[in-house]
Amino acid sequence: MIAAAQAAGTLVVVDAKRGDIGSTMDAYAEAFLRDGSPLAGDALTVSPYLGFGSLAPAVDLALSSGRGLFVLCLTSNKEGHEVQHARTLTAEGWPSGPSVAAAMAAHAAALNADADPMGSIGLVVGTTVGDAAERTGTDLTTVNGPLLAPGVGAQGGGPAELTAVFGTARGQVLASSSRGVLRAGPDVASLRRAADEAVTDARAALRD
Repeated sequence: MIAAAQAAGTLVVVDAKRGDIGSTMDAYAEAFLRDGSPLAGDALTVSPYLGFGSLAPAVDLALSSGRGLFVLCLTSNKEGHEVQHARTLTAEGWPSGPSVAAAMAAHAAALNADADPMGSIGLVVGTTVGDAAERTGTDLTTVNGPLLAPGVGAQGGGPAELTAVFGTARGQVLASSSRGVLRAGPDVASLRRAADEAVTDARAALRD
């Protein structure tokens, strides 16, 4: 499926959400980011919740192979706040540092700092997170990378939510509608109409 999509000229984000340590993370990176691998798309979603540094093999291979990463930051599932909104420790050991989500965004921003127009290390930020980015101190405009926005369609996100969540960062957003399009199937013409409608709505919401 990945090869067929790429042969048709479509960019492919592999939503595998991989994250581990050491040799296991090395293996994931090789499987999903190495040239010639049947699982390698154009970008990969990864989980940083064993520490952002654990993603180093994926970061290094993505950058060297011309691919991208989308790092889970503020996800669209209702349970995500338990981890992502938690506060990191200050230098003195108190839990009043930046939120975990803000820390992930800061790491991505550091990797993208010198990129123009933007870097290859993006974030996953759900369309349904409401004001979570503001409340967690996550300045999405400074990430200087793409923002993958799931939650459009079946999860309730739409043009208004895209505008509200991303604000001035909406020019960096790649909106994702999966079930919202697929539920129009299996008729091919119906699927195409649903996809076209999703594209039109996203463009209207994300246009600066």
